[in-house]
Amino acid sequence: MATTFASLPIIDVSSLKDQPPQQLPDLSQRLYHVFTTTGFAYLVNPPLSFTHDEVFSMAREFFSLSGEEKMNLAKRSFRPQNQNAYRGYFPTQPLQGSDNLKEGFEIGPPSTSSTTTLSPQINLAEPNVWPTQEFPSRRNLEQLYTELQTLASKLLSLLALSLGQPADLFDWYLVDSLSTLRLLHYPVIESSPPSDVKLSCTPHTDSGILTLLHQDPTGGLEVRDASGNWIPAPYIPGSLVVNIGDLMAKVSGGRFVATMHRVRAPQGHGDSTGNLGRISVPFFFEPGERCVARSVDGGGEAVVYGDHVRAKMQTWVEYQPVDS
Repeated sequence: MATTFASLPIIDVSSLKDQPPQQLPDLSQRLYHVFTTTGFAYLVNPPLSFTHDEVFSMAREFFSLSGEEKMNLAKRSFRPQNQNAYRGYFPTQPLQGSDNLKEGFEIGPPSTSSTTTLSPQINLAEPNVWPTQEFPSRRNLEQLYTELQTLASKLLSLLALSLGQPADLFDWYLVDSLSTLRLLHYPVIESSPPSDVKLSCTPHTDSGILTLLHQDPTGGLEVRDASGNWIPAPYIPGSLVVNIGDLMAKVSGGRFVATMHRVRAPQGHGDSTGNLGRISVPFFFEPGERCVARSVDGGGEAVVYGDHVRAKMQTWVEYQPVDS
């Protein structure tokens, strides 16, 4: 169950580079303890090819494109003539409240193996869209996506073991996985008194299995503990922040905690390169649209992930009608 805490725990996952999950019982139990208490942790020494600076450089390359170039890739809710509705770009929407004081670009699997959809409105398996001109970071972003998917899959195997199940129990969840790599830019807003909390992203839980987050040195992420206190999760160099999503909390029979979190708006300072604002790169690890998820304890109703995520989308600002 959720607990009170003063900071997020730190877990070294360097052993994932050379050893299969079945040979890492101590790491499995460490993750179990974290996800049944805080629901959040820092992962250090993750087996990835790219440094934080390289990841943020990829994001900045995209956000340095002109407004017109970015809007050419905008989701249909922002540019009705575009075909893409689930992948692509979304602009800031400051006139619609503080929940989307950020712009973003969303990437799915580098190659989509299925083009079928359970809904006529939005195809969750639609292909990615990319800038038409030379965009050097495309190949690196596709590689980053693949590496994060692999890392998250290993973590999922460890979670299966921690629940007393075979390591491969959830492998079938990942058939036609809908995982999303999201590039985010939070613009600076006007400074305000410390007591006046301004948010770029309001309190929420994530919808999927796990989230892996690259956050930059400006920080801003806060996690709510069991007492309702907002605990800062500042930047730790080289780390990924990991947290449990709604689906995995259900699959664990309620043992894992999908913890509420929010993001404070950056106020009056720049990031590590002097550019105003904050860069954040979350990876949302998700099963396939047709995945039927059940609690390992056999209790509760089964959840079809496509239905689950579509219901959650009704609360996401980037899918709300745009005022004319």
